[in-house]
Order: sequence, then C-alpha cells, then structure tokens
Amino acid sequence: MNKGTIKQILLITDGCSNQGEDPAAVASLALQQGITVNVIGVLENDQTEQPEGLEEVEEISLSGGGVSQIVYAKALSQTVQMVTRQGMTQTLQGVVNQELQSILGSGKNMEELPPDQRGEVMEVVDELGETSDLQVLVLVDTSASMHSKLPTVQDSLYDLSLSLNARMGKNRFSIFSFPGKRKAIDKIVDWTPELNAIASVFPKLTSGGITPTGPALREAMNHFSKKKRVRSLITRDESAREESGY
Repeated sequence: MNKGTIKQILLITDGCSNQGEDPAAVASLALQQGITVNVIGVLENDQTEQPEGLEEVEEISLSGGGVSQIVYAKALSQTVQMVTRQGMTQTLQGVVNQELQSILGSGKNMEELPPDQRGEVMEVVDELGETSDLQVLVLVDTSASMHSKLPTVQDSLYDLSLSLNARMGKNRFSIFSFPGKRKAIDKIVDWTPELNAIASVFPKLTSGGITPTGPALREAMNHFSKKKRVRSLITRDESAREESGY
C-alpha cells in the first residue's frame, strides 16, 4: 500500500463564525481534495457552560472527515496531540477500507473482518501512522475572546512538534491565524519540520475583530495547493536549465 502524505487542517477556535461562507461547507470541499479538517473548541478554565458557538466545532469536523474535541485551555496541549493522531488514524482507516472494498467487494469494511484479521489490519494502520508523511496546517482563531488563550496555544503547538517528530515519517507544519489584517488569514510560520520559531512569533500576535472561519478554512485549503504549485514551478525551472545547458 502506498503510504502517501496525510494532509490535515487543525482548527483551534472558541466560538462560532460570524462572517463569510459556511465553514462546514468549506470543510467538505477540503475533504474532497484529500485534506481532513480536525477542530478543537477551547473553553476558558473557569467556564461552566458550553457556548452555543462551539456547536459548529462538531459540524465542521464531520463535514471535513476529521476529529473534534471540546477542551479547557489548561488541557489543550495533550488534546492537540491526541486529536492530530486520532485524525491520522481515522484517515488511514478510510484508506484501508477503500483498499478492502477493492479486494473484498463494495460495502465491505474493516469492522466486518474476523477479529484476528481486523487486528492485523489495525497493525498496518498503526505502522502507517508512524511512517507516513504528515502535513499539518494549524489555523488559530485570534478573535478578541481568544486573547488569553494564545500563550496556551503556543505551548501546545510546540509540544505537538516535539511529539510528532518522534515518528519515522516526515512532518511538516505551518501556522496561520485569522482574521488576517488584509486577508482572511495571516501566515505565522511557513512549512517547516520544526515549530521552534513560534516562541518569537506568537507574542506578537494581535487579537480582536470578526471570526471569518469559512473564508479562513478556504484560504488554508488553498495553501496546500500553493505549496504544490511552487514545487512544480521550481522543478520545471530546473528542467529548463538542464535542457539549456545551464
């Protein structure tokens, strides 16, 4: 089975979108392009009731084929790692089920296998989870209500980098915030295997304004395509140089 690359958007937010297109619809579009959308809804540590805005957390993740979790800020670090890994496993199980359908026939999936065979398949899924390449675009809500939570988000993303870099597969991360100053999102950290740079970048983030979650997801989704296009342009340029003798 071809390992390929697992592509994820990890959305960290604490409330519902209030401008632009439906974020669940955009998440569905991302899934069609092979990008799963995982969502973490962040509560204040002293918050006793769940705001209505966090109801869309599950809607977005369901539409994006991903995992969702509501969490208090103090437990964010562990949750970010858990959701990212659960999202990987869920994605890989979907790939394995497709392979099984091609072998066993339409309508067959892992749950229908005998227990011993199912265990063998899960071993394959676990191995792929450790060896597949992973791209995670982290999309952080920096609207006014997230201001006090941003230091915790910073720490959790650094811990995520340390945790996932223990894998055998290659990891690449990028971080964007929304709302952007002039666009739907602003780039904080471009694609990198390490997240050490966030310690110097996060304290400079400003919070406030609207919450355009739908447009932010669309821009984030397009960033995967931009990465691919840039690589293609570089490859074509190198080929042209070789053909011309430079």
